[in-house]
Amino acid sequence: MRVEYINPFVEAANNILSEVLAGEVNRGDLYLKSTSMPVMGVATLVGLAGDVEGRVLFDMSMDTALKIASKMNGEELTEFDELVKATITELANLITGQAVTKLHDLGFKFDLTPPSLFTGEKMEVSDHEVEALIVPMLTEQGKIEVNVAIRERV
Repeated sequence: MRVEYINPFVEAANNILSEVLAGEVNRGDLYLKSTSMPVMGVATLVGLAGDVEGRVLFDMSMDTALKIASKMNGEELTEFDELVKATITELANLITGQAVTKLHDLGFKFDLTPPSLFTGEKMEVSDHEVEALIVPMLTEQGKIEVNVAIRERV
């Protein structure tokens, strides 16, 4: 996986999270994952197709999702309802949109799928033949992992 694909997502996640959460965002240590991996409870998935193919997954705990949605909406939200789902999906849209703009500026052409939101315990994401780079983003509201699995179309 080329770093040119990853950096726009890392930069966009940092920019958007800093802006919408009005706080400091720290990046944790990056790591690669090549096998099935459990998700933390709330995952938003965006697919990519074109010059590159793969997906980006924004992964967080239910508690973190509630805290982020509360901060973004300016009110305390305690139930994982439609407003929280829409807010977390929009967060994925904002980050992915900024990253894709950067990638298009670098000459890459591809399309995105609309974000899909998944929730539940003991879920796993399995990608065959695509290694995923995990970028932990640490915020006051909790940890969000930006999980990028992209490769050039063959």
